[in-house]
Amino acid sequence: MVRIKGNRIFLKVFLSVVMTGLLVFALDCNSSPKTPSQDTSKNIETSSAAPQAQGLIQQLSDAFETASTRVSRSVVSIFAEQIVQVQNPFGMPDDAFKDFFGEDFYKRFFGAPPSKSEKQTVRSLGSGVIVSQDGTILTNNHVVDKADKLSVVIGDKKTYKAKVIGTDPPTDVAVIKIDANNLPFATLGNSDEVKVGQWVIAVGNPFQLMHTVTAGIISAKGRSSVGLADYEDFIQTDASINPGNSGGALADLDGHVIGINTAIESPSGGNIGIGFAIPINMAKQVMAELMSKGKITRGYLDLNPQDIDEDLAKALKLRDTEGALVANVTPGGPADKAGIKQGDVILELNGQKIKNSSELRNRVAQLGPGTSAKIGLLRDGREIQVSVILGERPKGQAQGSPREEQPKETMSRKLGLSVQTLTPDIAEQLGFKGEQGVVVTDVVPGSPADEANLQSGDLIKEVNRGQVRSVNDFEKAVKGLKSGDVAALLVRRGPAVFYKGLQIR
Repeated sequence: MVRIKGNRIFLKVFLSVVMTGLLVFALDCNSSPKTPSQDTSKNIETSSAAPQAQGLIQQLSDAFETASTRVSRSVVSIFAEQIVQVQNPFGMPDDAFKDFFGEDFYKRFFGAPPSKSEKQTVRSLGSGVIVSQDGTILTNNHVVDKADKLSVVIGDKKTYKAKVIGTDPPTDVAVIKIDANNLPFATLGNSDEVKVGQWVIAVGNPFQLMHTVTAGIISAKGRSSVGLADYEDFIQTDASINPGNSGGALADLDGHVIGINTAIESPSGGNIGIGFAIPINMAKQVMAELMSKGKITRGYLDLNPQDIDEDLAKALKLRDTEGALVANVTPGGPADKAGIKQGDVILELNGQKIKNSSELRNRVAQLGPGTSAKIGLLRDGREIQVSVILGERPKGQAQGSPREEQPKETMSRKLGLSVQTLTPDIAEQLGFKGEQGVVVTDVVPGSPADEANLQSGDLIKEVNRGQVRSVNDFEKAVKGLKSGDVAALLVRRGPAVFYKGLQIR
């Protein structure tokens, strides 16, 4: 990464020269009239600074040109075709034309009688990055998903048939292959080393405009909760990314690919300066496992982690919001066997700090099933270490949803919600069989409960670490709360269990 550092130094010098020029201009505009000799001195200084600034601008232009040339030759167009069934192609009720004209009419004029459905080919365009001279290509899963036919067009306009080597929907990574040799392939960089503010280019095929290069900076790193994939650690960039760019390259000014362009955030469908790319380190790891095993296996703790906000930190008497709060531990799972408990805060994994629940999930997933890991916990103000043998993450876990609202029993004006004791009948209806607690039956708009996103059908199991079995328990737990206090509620929603911090007004 030597040239990246050099580019940064040169950019600082460039900006310094520009700012110096602006300062000289401002001082000149606000100063008293100059004598002829003073004006001559100023002109000499200006004429000597201009070539220096032009030289720096040319160096920046050269850097972009070189990087674009290196990356573009390894970026390909991927055409996906999918055959789908289309019902009622004439837009009429079933057999309407057949009943009126008869089958002979259609056989004579159209070659076949009308049908209830017909096959139609749907085509889409994406991008990919050649990563080996023999035609291995890295792209997004959503570019090739459900495709019946894949075609790849490389820079010389030659078209190849492609086959899928493997896909990983949880990260939106896919690997495909064409039968070719001596292809130009990309140099893959190290996405862990990229910096916010660093210049980058995006290369792809937006709107069928082949090999389009756009430029921008790294806007942010480690973006999660974007809703694009199960495992998210996106690089955010303002380099223009549009439909067709998916699977293309995000590269630094050395021409090293540091990410795979994946999606944009846009209300209109076009670029507004918020694009996301899968870090190349994550993509490389997934690609290697897909090519060697044909599938992905991930480590698993079998617990529900969640982020810690300021209200929760205050309610649980935590020193800050760092770490992942354990909302629930599955009995008999790897975490349970290691002694991890509900309410613990996971601070470290194998000696490396954990900032939030997404980072914990991603880091655990990168470790293979059966791996032994060291986990640093915060429990009741004490830091402890436990060892865990990771399990294998199961596929297709079902997500629950809240059920119908139940009749009100008691109202907590402090929290802005109504609850009733969980009965066996209600537990059966809501899927809480064997649980204890109070069920939320109503939430007051604009209340602390509403701001914490509590919903009808949620089951409150604890208040400030105290177990709640009935409405009476709940009322006692919230009775002593006063304005400014924060209540930590342990909540179950469907199969998910999590903590919520509610600020009392």
